[in-house]
Amino acid sequence: MNAMAKTRRSKHHKKPLWDLCLYVANRTPRSLLAIENLNEFCKKYLAGRYRIKIVNILARPQIARTDNIVAVPTLVRKKPGPERRLIGVLSESARMISGLQIKTQA
Repeated sequence: MNAMAKTRRSKHHKKPLWDLCLYVANRTPRSLLAIENLNEFCKKYLAGRYRIKIVNILARPQIARTDNIVAVPTLVRKKPGPERRLIGVLSESARMISGLQIKTQA
């Protein structure tokens, strides 16, 4: 019984999976920098708990219209909800932590 109780507890204490979508315009320097910065940020603060989807709005403009993307690069946190958005090259970790509402350990 103890093993079962531990299993149930561990399922409830899993850290959330972060679904992130980065909208870019081709391989411009700003887009490439945003991709690089996002990858580094996620490795540091969300290790093993994230998925990143990169959307090139020039190749798929209908997605940009549907998702109301008005500037690039734009990062959208899809999960955990509610949705949050950040615009720019994602170079400031403090701004990303605050904007994405990530709880860090002190």
